[in-house]
Amino acid sequence: MSVINTTVKPFSAQAFKAGQFVGVSDADLKGKWSVFFFYPADFTFVCPTELEDLADNYAEFQKLGVEIYSVSTDTHFSHKAWSDTSPAIGKIKYTMIGDPSGVVTNNFEVMRPGVGLADRGTFIVDPDGVIQAVEITAEGIGRNAAELLRKVKAAQYVARHPGEVCPAKWEEGDKTLKPSLDLVGKI
Repeated sequence: MSVINTTVKPFSAQAFKAGQFVGVSDADLKGKWSVFFFYPADFTFVCPTELEDLADNYAEFQKLGVEIYSVSTDTHFSHKAWSDTSPAIGKIKYTMIGDPSGVVTNNFEVMRPGVGLADRGTFIVDPDGVIQAVEITAEGIGRNAAELLRKVKAAQYVARHPGEVCPAKWEEGDKTLKPSLDLVGKI
């Protein structure tokens, strides 16, 4: 079953953000765009490259009113220790949710059964808490923050312009499409 167009299920978790431990819940999502960025584990290999890439692009997401939540089944204490010891992770200003209970990971349906680790899942959530985009990759395939930023811009454009859609490789400022009977068979 797809989670597209479903509302984020209730959760409450502890997180590490900007040198502090903070609480995070589904209520924090209301009224703003969010990205949930699940990864298998702290102190690994591909994960820090992805999280650093997000950190390097965080200001661009913030300009769009988007909050980033990285999530693994590690604890918020582990996130702090990783931040303290890794220059790449030390750059992170966004919220790093600890999900040792697996509630958040299971809510987004990216828990690996019997393993206790999340798949590499990326979710774009609109201000109503509705999931608008999902990407899931195998453990060895890292994601690209610039492509995620493009997808967020497309999701925001479509939300602001009902009746329009963004075609393949759409970039901000490019032409969009208005689906209609007149377009059938002409693209």
